Amino acid sequence: MPAQIRLAVDAVVFGYADQQLQLLLIRRNIPPFEGEWALPGGQVLSEESLEAAVERELREETGIGINYLEQLYTFGQPGRDPRNRVVSVAYFALVNPNQFELAAATDAADARWFSCQKLPALAFDHAQIVEYAQQRLRAKLTYEPIGLNLLDQDFLFSDLEKLYESILNRKIDRRNFRKKFLSFGILTETTRVHSGHKGRPGTLFRFDEDKYKALKEKGFLFEIK
Repeated sequence: MPAQIRLAVDAVVFGYADQQLQLLLIRRNIPPFEGEWALPGGQVLSEESLEAAVERELREETGIGINYLEQLYTFGQPGRDPRNRVVSVAYFALVNPNQFELAAATDAADARWFSCQKLPALAFDHAQIVEYAQQRLRAKLTYEPIGLNLLDQDFLFSDLEKLYESILNRKIDRRNFRKKFLSFGILTETTRVHSGHKGRPGTLFRFDEDKYKALKEKGFLFEIK
């Protein structure tokens, strides 16, 4: 008889803190890979959609809920799960870690943010899934301002520069970056300043998402290289 194929979902949730791109991981409390770090996820129940499954797993294993999920890729290499033949549909999301309090439960003994520069060894094929998600994020960041979801509502322009450098994993020409980004007209300069850093106080900016959506409908092209 042909082997039964099970369907699962995995979530690659990126955050940004301490000027570094972060990844949300759980420590498994059941075999296989008990005690090891992994992406949040699990099997899809018969009555739920893929999106409902990944939202449920995130809520159960980490305690967070997110408004934006994007399907990443399907991973189905034989042997990726030692228990059964499992095909996983991976999703990725961007969240601000300051907006959530982690709470591990069900299959997770712990839930924690890790710097993407210092990730622990991961269970299953999750290192491959994370690498694929990082490549997608870096590519998408150059043609859509999705990274702004990772910042506070009001932010210093220098925070935006550091965010891009962290995700792209390279230095940027800050003068040209600032000139180009401000030319899009999708950032609003507020009247507030931030004085909690060295040097003179810096003006805070805010992303105007409604204006960006209106411009996009008219054929506006966002491009950062």
